[in-house]
Amino acid sequence: MLNNLKIGIRRKITLGYIVIILCLLASVLILNNQIISLQKERNYIIKNNSHIHAVTNCIEKYILDMESSQRGFVITGEPSYLENYYEAGEKWRSDFNELYQLFENKPTQQQKLNEIKATIEHWITTSGEPSIEFQKENNAEALGELFKVDVGRKDMETVRAQFESLRSEVIASMQAKVNDLDKMNSIVTLTLLGILVFISVVAIIIANGISRSIVKTLTQVTQTIQEIAASKSSQKGRIHVRTNDEINDLAAATNRLLDTLERREWLQLNIAEIVTKYQGISAITKLAETFLSEIAQKTQSSLGAFYVRETTDNDIQFVKKAAFADARDDVGIESFKLGQGLIGQCALEKKILIYNDIPEDFRLIGTSLGEAPPKSIFIVPVIYENDVIAVVELATMTGFNEQQQQLVKQVIETFGLTINSVLGRMEIVRLLNESRVLTEELQVQSEELQAQSKELQMQTEELTMINEQLEERTKEAELKTKELKQAKREIEESAEQLLLNSNYKSEFLANMSHELRTPLNSILILSEMLAENSQSKLSDEEAEFAKVIYSSGEDLLALINDILDLSKVEAGKLDISFDEMNMSEVPVQIEQTFAPVATKKNLQFHISKEKNVIDVFYTDEKRFQQILKNLLSNAFKFTEQGSVNLGIKQLGQEQLTTNMQDLSADWLEITVTDTGIGIPKDKHQLIFESFQQGDGATVRKYGGTGLGLSICKELARLLGGWVSLHSEEGQGSTFTLTIPSLPNGIEEQKYLGLAIHGVGTANEVEEQEQLLEIRKFSQHDVEVFQGKNILIVDDDYRNIYALKNALEKRGMNILVAKDGVECLDILQANDEIDLILMDIMMPNLDGYETMSIIRKQLNITDLPIIALTAKAMKNDRDKSLEAGASDYISKPLNLDQLISVLRVWLVSKGS
Repeated sequence: MLNNLKIGIRRKITLGYIVIILCLLASVLILNNQIISLQKERNYIIKNNSHIHAVTNCIEKYILDMESSQRGFVITGEPSYLENYYEAGEKWRSDFNELYQLFENKPTQQQKLNEIKATIEHWITTSGEPSIEFQKENNAEALGELFKVDVGRKDMETVRAQFESLRSEVIASMQAKVNDLDKMNSIVTLTLLGILVFISVVAIIIANGISRSIVKTLTQVTQTIQEIAASKSSQKGRIHVRTNDEINDLAAATNRLLDTLERREWLQLNIAEIVTKYQGISAITKLAETFLSEIAQKTQSSLGAFYVRETTDNDIQFVKKAAFADARDDVGIESFKLGQGLIGQCALEKKILIYNDIPEDFRLIGTSLGEAPPKSIFIVPVIYENDVIAVVELATMTGFNEQQQQLVKQVIETFGLTINSVLGRMEIVRLLNESRVLTEELQVQSEELQAQSKELQMQTEELTMINEQLEERTKEAELKTKELKQAKREIEESAEQLLLNSNYKSEFLANMSHELRTPLNSILILSEMLAENSQSKLSDEEAEFAKVIYSSGEDLLALINDILDLSKVEAGKLDISFDEMNMSEVPVQIEQTFAPVATKKNLQFHISKEKNVIDVFYTDEKRFQQILKNLLSNAFKFTEQGSVNLGIKQLGQEQLTTNMQDLSADWLEITVTDTGIGIPKDKHQLIFESFQQGDGATVRKYGGTGLGLSICKELARLLGGWVSLHSEEGQGSTFTLTIPSLPNGIEEQKYLGLAIHGVGTANEVEEQEQLLEIRKFSQHDVEVFQGKNILIVDDDYRNIYALKNALEKRGMNILVAKDGVECLDILQANDEIDLILMDIMMPNLDGYETMSIIRKQLNITDLPIIALTAKAMKNDRDKSLEAGASDYISKPLNLDQLISVLRVWLVSKGS
């Protein structure tokens, strides 16, 4: 009965506590004041030390803020960084003064503070403020020198070391005070012990009997716990206590804790082993086999199957990817759908299923000794983002205990992410292959676009031939007014059809550009994202595939841009902005761009710039760079061995013609010379035409579209210069770009004199001169045209140049106006104008508005006005006549037709 009686330790020691408490109460009251004094002193030391640490940390933080703000401003130039910089500068000084006051009676610490302050101010003076000033002044060279020395980094390291030294000294000082307090505490303790000795003797005698029964049991428990702690086995011993008190309860609770810890340790160890096994696997089948093998071993499963979700045309199926102990290759069905069987129901409900009552006809588990039926089936869905992406089915001959079930559940919680990652990588590989196929299709479409463009060009040439035939018919009908008008109508209809075809071509190019850019945009964005590999999910080879796709897309985009640039130039819609350009930077920029190309092709690349080249040159830098890069790209492309040279020199005054000197005093000559395949002389003119190259073999071997030199020619013309060529087949080529420095842009009157220079410009002038070649004219023509004052209103200086030369040779006096405003000024100042040739499409004031003002506001009704336009639409003739035109001629002009119309209206005006 006494053994069953539970006498708690509390009851046993209560009496002893009462005696001890009464004895201690007296000693506590005696030493209370001393203990309170020691506590206050210790609290002061701790508080003071914590405050010092906090202030030093703040100062160090503000210095780091100043450094980061200074670097942020230097890198970005953003003024907001300076606000943080100056704000941190004020705060660290304030906290420094506060810290200095805390060390008021400590000269050693104050000396260290002064050293820290000197180092900080040295950093501000030598690194912080200078770098900010250099950034404000955009002095990149000084900044580079400053950071090259990087004195600031040394100062920052010194500041950190000084702060660490200061904090160490403060800690040492605090420790000394604490030691003093400990000594005082020891004295108090000894005093207390002296008082307690007497009390303890009495308490020991009283408590001896009470504690004897407790100590024996506690000793036994302690020895058992020590043995468990010293044991290295995963299976720990257990505590056994015979007493019926709280210690027995403690032992029981400790035993339960050990059981829980052992189960948890087993789970964590096995989870780590399983996860380690399947990490780094990139194939879903290998992943399934590895996972199933490991989980089967850990759960003592005898059979297993692994199914992965696959979606085909919205039809969801789970397909077997791996099996465990699959001796006959028929473990589990090959596939199932949601809700099909127990495993399908598990996937549908997203719940774990365990079945222990297995039918007798269930598949037997085979071994080398025979076959036996399973006792338990465990079906687990693998869930990722609330979707079942896989299902695992296990079977065992012994049954799955709670610990094994927990292992499977915890592993499955993160396994869904791994399966999704592997499937994602496999999908990325598939998309990369599809992207490669799409890129090839885009290349085919690009080739088809070029072929269609050539067909359109052939159609345009055919229409031009038709136009020439119509013009010949117009010549035959000159003497009869009715036949002349009929011929004019035929020419207008032909011009309208020609312009319509040109519009179709422009619209076709714009539409095809849009259709090509739409898929190309997606390819470029997706391939660039894949190439960046920001989440490191792609292998190096896969990232390289993405880079190749992106590079190919960029090449296709460049081709589209070349076609559109040429269209803009032909349409006169390309903006030219003349501004200063630093010529000293050009060799460096070109070297950086093309040196890698030369290295890759094992070619020598030399850049020479003569000393007399001016540093500041006025032109459109963007178009200038575009011309140089086109010429150099061609040179490297068509050169397989030898060298490519770029020469930059300034033409001397003796090399400039009068027209060149009138336009600008500073002219540059840039030559690009290569040792490549060269160009036959009979192809020198052809290669400057759109979509033209030397021959078919060149296209097949080197590729290209034939647009580069055509664009270079047009851009050089817009910059006031020209491109010329010197080359022989098999001996390399030299392309020369000659351009003027134009601070105020190109001046119209001076532009006329340059029309005879350069390959591209020379060809155009020669064609116009051939078109407007002066025929032999009769004495009657001389009488009609001699001394007549003709006003040409046009913004195209090539047209003005050609018309002016042709008409002046027939004895006419030519006045020129660049737009409608200037035309009106000339008419108001000169009333001897006999006829006006009016272009329609002009800036400021177009031909329609100008003719309307002449007829209505200036009230000049008898002055013949011939409307000239290249926009031969069906309603342009009626619109011109309504605006006040006397007659209408479409471009390109036929000289005989123009002379006939002039003769008719000048004779009519004279009569």
